[in-house]
Amino acid sequence: MLKRRYLTPFIVEDLKDKMVFVGGPRQVGKTTLCRSIIAEHFRSHAYFNWDNRTDRKAITASSWPGDAELLIFDELHKYRQWKRFIKGEYDKLKDTYTFLVTGSARLDLYRRGGDSLQGRYHYYRLHPFTLAEATGIAYQTSVQHELPIGQGYHQDTLDTLDTFGGFPEPLMKQNSRQLRRWHNEKIERMVREDIMDMEAIRDIGSMKLLSDLLPAKVGSLLSLNAIREDLDVSFRAVSRWMDILETFYYHFRIYPFSARKIRSLKKEPKLYLWDWSEVEDEAARFENLIASHLFKYTHFIADYEGFKADLHFLRDVDKREVDFLVSIDGKPWFAVQVKLNDTALSPQLLYFKERVAIPYVYQVVKKSAVDRLEKGVRIISAGKFLSGLV
Repeated sequence: MLKRRYLTPFIVEDLKDKMVFVGGPRQVGKTTLCRSIIAEHFRSHAYFNWDNRTDRKAITASSWPGDAELLIFDELHKYRQWKRFIKGEYDKLKDTYTFLVTGSARLDLYRRGGDSLQGRYHYYRLHPFTLAEATGIAYQTSVQHELPIGQGYHQDTLDTLDTFGGFPEPLMKQNSRQLRRWHNEKIERMVREDIMDMEAIRDIGSMKLLSDLLPAKVGSLLSLNAIREDLDVSFRAVSRWMDILETFYYHFRIYPFSARKIRSLKKEPKLYLWDWSEVEDEAARFENLIASHLFKYTHFIADYEGFKADLHFLRDVDKREVDFLVSIDGKPWFAVQVKLNDTALSPQLLYFKERVAIPYVYQVVKKSAVDRLEKGVRIISAGKFLSGLV
């Protein structure tokens, strides 16, 4: 089922021009991605992981093999001077080596000292497998046009993704017991091996408890005050922990879209997990699955196509709500309302379609074999809809 990672050809293309940075959650497949790039496009390479003592010595000594074409640096952001280091090596050796940098924290945000790397690298965010990638559907350019939705419904693939998530290991094993163990180990390793290496956390127990609470918050408006009361800690602590967990790709937040023609809420975001398989409630998990597919799509459009693509939701003071809105350069592109089995046209979709002038509108249902157009809204099965993304 698992194919070559979707970013491979685009990273290879960009490596001809600049360094490439690849960020993404732990165990999302960054190392496998590097191996596929090496196997297909480079005769020789050198791999250095900052967590390995021997590799750290080589990095700090700038000791590189003479016959390598590609230098790969993994978890380099844990080195306090990493930006200054990689800038100096690239400026000196860019005609000799190609540089690929990967990490389990957001490499675009870790700016701890050193000169700016602006203009020297392209940045990609590697996401878990989604339906189009798992079924081998190639990306088709469609920005600001109708999505290139295919013919099949892909219900079996959708059901598998819904149950096991998109991370390679549990998706490949498709075993419920292994999935539960993987969830537990993933959190422990993220905190112990990633976050504790980078951040000074005094109350690590409460931070782990926070990660236990978040799956039940998926899809609802997020109140940090309510979480603060649940944990009996300060607002400042909760806010910082949320930012740290987001930096290390545990969750993401989307914010309401603001437009002059709607009285929109402007504060609370909605929260989703990078690994939707942690969410127990079926409706919330399915909404998270759709959110993750759209989030991956907007990241790819921003990282590769260069558009300012964002994912929002729509909600006004009268509590009318549409789950998702994708915008390009601040203008609405398409909206998505998520339903498990309800194929009756959502009145909220119609309201916001006219009010905000949204070009393309979809009501996405988990039920298979649905695809019809009603009053300008395409009511469509999720498996078919998701085939038009990446």
